[in-house]
Amino acid sequence: MARRRKGRPVDGVLLLDKPGGITSNDALQKVKRIFFAEKAGHTGALDPLATGMLPICLGEATKFSQFLLDSDKRYRVIAKLGERTNTSDSDGEVVETREVKVDRGLLERCIAKFRGTTKQIPSMFSALKYQGRPLYEYAREGKEVPREARDITVYEISLLRFSDNEVEMEVHCSKGTYIRTIVDDLGEMLGCGAHVTYLRRIGVSKYPLDKMVTLEQLEALLEQAREQDIQPKELLDPLLLPTDSAVQDLPEVNLLPGVASYVLNGQPVQAGRVPDAGTLVRLTAGERRDFIGVGEINAENMVAPKRVLANRDKADQEN
Repeated sequence: MARRRKGRPVDGVLLLDKPGGITSNDALQKVKRIFFAEKAGHTGALDPLATGMLPICLGEATKFSQFLLDSDKRYRVIAKLGERTNTSDSDGEVVETREVKVDRGLLERCIAKFRGTTKQIPSMFSALKYQGRPLYEYAREGKEVPREARDITVYEISLLRFSDNEVEMEVHCSKGTYIRTIVDDLGEMLGCGAHVTYLRRIGVSKYPLDKMVTLEQLEALLEQAREQDIQPKELLDPLLLPTDSAVQDLPEVNLLPGVASYVLNGQPVQAGRVPDAGTLVRLTAGERRDFIGVGEINAENMVAPKRVLANRDKADQEN
């Protein structure tokens, strides 16, 4: 007997403009409900204080969310000098106040030290896990646990404004970079302390900023669908970006339809003009270049499937 689905099978990536004051998971659940989606996942949490681009993968796109987790990010941040908080942002409690004796020259020299690849110790208020629990749970209990310094890369960090003890910057960085930690470290370099008062993610991978939508816009479309007596998906689904947009940076390997069917069944195949062994590739099939999944070139120069799209018709028959 077929298993009853909770939600509908809808695939694609929504670029949500996450509002402040809610968690990324709260935002995810709201989007999942609005789209009545069977499956959904986000691609890297933003702090409750933070706003901005939160790609949400629906349906088959969830299989490729890791590639967005691993992608570069871009942020706009405002830091207040002279106060250090226990969370390194304005959601925390002020634990130290110091006089600000900073000029623009000193500030720019200190900011420049963050460019390139460095080691960063994650904040105790991050979502990283230690012994199965997020670090922020330990922090709320007043406990400090060991954290390993991790390599991060700041490709660019630029000073946009410095006035009234506020520093506004734009940061282009690798995955796993904590902007709060950069701001806290900058405050210590300057000798006055600092914390984040505003944080907005303005870029994930190569996604366009103008494709972001707000929860308010989604709710308005739901209401519009009710007023027009049409299915909400008719207004909502056109907002979704293609499933393969999550892996747009990977080199493409195009397969003949007959060969692609073997890949979809989990078998490595031969293909012409493949990259070097160990390279991850975006797999397409036929002249239309339909996306079918992600593979890896193995030691025999064959295309080995790693994550492929499901055959829903087959899955329905098996349920």
